[in-house]
Amino acid sequence: MNEVLPALVPAVVVFGATALVVVLTVWTVRRARRGPRARAAAEIERATAGSALVALDDAVAELDLEVGLSGALYGGEDAATLRRARMSAQHARDQAFQEYREISSTDVPPPVIKRTAERIRTRSEKALAAIAATRGAHAEWMSAHVSAPAQVASATARLESLRGTMGDPRALVTRLSARFDESEWRPAADAARAALAGADEAQRLLAAAAASAQDPTRSALPELAAAERALRTAQSEANALEEAHRLVTQAAAAVPEELASARTAVHQAVTVRETLDPEAADRLGAAIREADDALALIERDAARRPTATISALARVRDRLDLALGDARTAQQRLRGARTALPGTLAAARGAIAQAESSVAHAAAGADARVRLASAEDALAAARQSGDPVEALDLARRAIRQAEDAKALADFAKMGHR
Repeated sequence: MNEVLPALVPAVVVFGATALVVVLTVWTVRRARRGPRARAAAEIERATAGSALVALDDAVAELDLEVGLSGALYGGEDAATLRRARMSAQHARDQAFQEYREISSTDVPPPVIKRTAERIRTRSEKALAAIAATRGAHAEWMSAHVSAPAQVASATARLESLRGTMGDPRALVTRLSARFDESEWRPAADAARAALAGADEAQRLLAAAAASAQDPTRSALPELAAAERALRTAQSEANALEEAHRLVTQAAAAVPEELASARTAVHQAVTVRETLDPEAADRLGAAIREADDALALIERDAARRPTATISALARVRDRLDLALGDARTAQQRLRGARTALPGTLAAARGAIAQAESSVAHAAAGADARVRLASAEDALAAARQSGDPVEALDLARRAIRQAEDAKALADFAKMGHR
């Protein structure tokens, strides 16, 4: 035994040293794969995937326009290949957006980000190539099945219908400006101006298309496609005008009740404060005084700035709820959620409307679009939830996501300027 031990010692040392080297190597590799350099490289891959995803999202919007050109604009008989391509591209885009959302968290390891980003980029590029091929086939279908004069007549009829539905958007803006602060009616004014400009541009392009349709050596399709885009813009802006008007007027009607509800919430917080220990009572007392001061400031301009008032009241209620924490009973939390929910839902709708406008008018990247989609999902879930506490939490999440989306879109717009 004494003779064996000295022989084993070198082997044990060798094997131990080898195991230590292996462990250190594995540790070093894992550290490198998750370190700052790996994180930076993964972010570059994610940004590249985001650019491909934005290109696909824009291409899907254009493809939807092409379906309109081949269908709604031309007698309702669209190209089946184009319709199938749109459905396939929409599926690829939605799946890619979901995966992009999953790797947008800082908790995701860099290797996972890189693999998923590569998959998003590959899927997006493949869908873009399929869209391009389908458009070429669609151009041939259009030339074989569509009469240019009929296209012009159909688009002109839709333009006149839109003008009749819009009426004079400036009159609506005038009524808003007589009652509310400029910050309230400015989105409506911008939408009205864009709607009129889009309609005028569509009319000019349709006139050019009509002239091209009379010339057998020319194609009316470029002017018709541009006219359809202008018409779509006019319709979208007209809808935005109606939405802006609805948000402002509904907020104005809701302001008195929401102010009273916020005051009641403060009074209830005072009642809860009386049941707390001195230290907790002091903290809640500071939050109550802050809420009181905020309500006094909000109330001054409430009549002139209703949507801003509703949003500000939602933030006051949010901060007060955070200060209350677990001090309330379940019944008190439920009662508070029920009273806060209508105003918070209205604030979420307003925040999403602003984010949609910013994303639509800016070269918004994938992060802004993902956050907007998350805000819309959260608002939809809040509306469907039967639990007021859960619905309130979802509505507040929708506000945060929408504000993030708007900030990202506005930043992108500034960068392009």
